[in-house]
Amino acid sequence: MYTIAALYHFTALSDPAALQPPLLALCRAEGITGSLILAHEGVNGTIAGSRKGIDAVLAHLRAWPGCADLEHKESTSSIQPFGRLKVRLKREIVTMGQPDVDPRARAGHYVAPADWNDLITRPDVVVIDTRNDYEVAIGTFQGAVDPETASFREFPAWWEANKHRFHNKRIAMFCTGGIRCEKSTNYLLGQGVEDVYHLKGGILKYLEEIPQEASTWQGDCFVFDGRVSVGHGLVEGPHHLCHACRRPILPADMQRAEYEQGVACHQCTAETTEADKARFRERQKQMALSEARGERHMQNIPGN
Repeated sequence: MYTIAALYHFTALSDPAALQPPLLALCRAEGITGSLILAHEGVNGTIAGSRKGIDAVLAHLRAWPGCADLEHKESTSSIQPFGRLKVRLKREIVTMGQPDVDPRARAGHYVAPADWNDLITRPDVVVIDTRNDYEVAIGTFQGAVDPETASFREFPAWWEANKHRFHNKRIAMFCTGGIRCEKSTNYLLGQGVEDVYHLKGGILKYLEEIPQEASTWQGDCFVFDGRVSVGHGLVEGPHHLCHACRRPILPADMQRAEYEQGVACHQCTAETTEADKARFRERQKQMALSEARGERHMQNIPGN
């Protein structure tokens, strides 16, 4: 079994570029795969490996200035969830494109999973899903507002266009692991919204702690690794990934006329040209050749 650790931590990293090489070297030495993002505002990522390797990387990160209380969420997978390792430097650890947003200054009120149902079922509370549209499509909380955004960058514009709908309401927001809500709640507070809340630990923590019979979650939760989706108890869900558009699909979707493995699904067949599809078919051919040689082609591993 592979141990999967999802983590983020907002802290002031004065020189992320200096931290990158030793972190990369440690991950490689421990056989870690996945992705880590470093920026001046902190660290974010999901990694997988042996118990020993994950513990070593977490200890390394917590030794950085301001990171002693870094939290992470764990799950397991019987298959390798990532095909390679990436340790990248970026401007933001989760891209919102709002330079004045700073979760280290303040964020919304944290709500524990055990208290979430009570909050979101109150009549004066509006629940907003801050994830991308394709994530929301396979699962969300009952009654949640879907902004129908293709990326987190679109959230501020969506709020500006829709804030009149939520006058005199308390706002509760959630996302996969909690990181987007650190920024979205800070943004709303900066916009003058007084009562802002977010689910501590995100959907993953809720699904881990709340039994299905007591849950207000409907569907599955999209995850950015080889499992594609998880349900209650973080059990692997039924979804596969369309390797053309990287959206989740169900086994039944793979029986549809629009589906061609690695080339198109019903969600993206109209979005690509015939030249694109020809290129995707060549990629599939190379993948088949790799598999025939007993190799695992990188493009065939979700998360790459």
